[in-house]
Amino acid sequence: MDTPAGDLGALLRAWRDRLSPVDVGLPAGDQRRAAGLRREELAALAGLSVDYVVRLEQGRAQHPSAQVAAALARALQLSDAERDHLFVLAGLVPPSPATVPEHVPPGVQRLIARLGETPLAVFTASWDLLSYSPLWGRLFGEPVGEGGERPNLLRSWFGGTGAITPGERVEHGRDGGLRAFEASLVADLRRVHGRYPGDPRVRCLIDDMTAVSDTFRELWRTGAVGEHVSERKVIRHPVVGDVELDCDVLTVAGTDLRLVAYTAATGSPAAAALDFLRVSAVTADAR
Repeated sequence: MDTPAGDLGALLRAWRDRLSPVDVGLPAGDQRRAAGLRREELAALAGLSVDYVVRLEQGRAQHPSAQVAAALARALQLSDAERDHLFVLAGLVPPSPATVPEHVPPGVQRLIARLGETPLAVFTASWDLLSYSPLWGRLFGEPVGEGGERPNLLRSWFGGTGAITPGERVEHGRDGGLRAFEASLVADLRRVHGRYPGDPRVRCLIDDMTAVSDTFRELWRTGAVGEHVSERKVIRHPVVGDVELDCDVLTVAGTDLRLVAYTAATGSPAAAALDFLRVSAVTADAR
């Protein structure tokens, strides 16, 4: 599918110019010549090179992959209609309603940016990690996917990659402890598979975990269907030690996205530990 030269680049520039740095968690600053994002800021948010963003905006690259288009749509905080239009201009088929939604609405992205002092992350319904606050990275370590794939909670836990929540750093305080947590994740995945039976990524996740994890395979065979819910956890952090936090899982209506937040009561030892991590992160960034 061919697109008129320059349409994609012009729109990317227009979308970049309208986005406030504050809405993506960046300081507005006093030295900006324009109110919008810089190219290097968009590149960093989308996980792309600055050179590639320049080539897209100048029309020298007009056919980004679906993964790149989705990353740009999230970074630019596009609406669903704008995201679909971006896909069409790139010569791609917009995401199908039959697959797990991966687009993070602008309001949710602003929420993450403005609640940056909370360990906060956004997951798809099938637990692919889409976005997270800086304090989340300080609490769990910077998550990294395998082979360019997004980190996935079930792959991390049952596949032993440790990409999101390393097992040695998390204890589960809910009734039933670790086993209940694992059963809840698997039952939740079965519910998601029933909702999106044609999604190949969900099917691949099930097949891969069945092949590599005896625990997953045993729990999957039970046929249990459920929803993963909030719980209390103890995070074993290498710097601040054991931190007991409430982990709340919220669903974003209309998208099936999971918003996961870790919080502590004001004045508690856990709150002090989070404050320490927050301050140390700011100090490290300032160096």
